[in-house]
Amino acid sequence: MGIKDQFAKYFFLKKKEAADKINFNTRMMHGINRISLFLFVIALIILAIKLLRH
Repeated sequence: MGIKDQFAKYFFLKKKEAADKINFNTRMMHGINRISLFLFVIALIILAIKLLRH
C-alpha cells in the first residue's frame, strides 16, 4: 500500500474494507486525529507561503 492510498483511506477518499469493524471510541479517536492532521497540513502551507513571500 502506497502513501497516497494511506492518505486517501485516512481522509475517506477511498472506501474501507468491510472487515474493518470499529467501535465508537476508535471512530472518535480517528476523527480527532484527522482534524489534527488537517490543521497541521494547513499550518505547513501557511509557513511555506510566509517563507516564499519573505
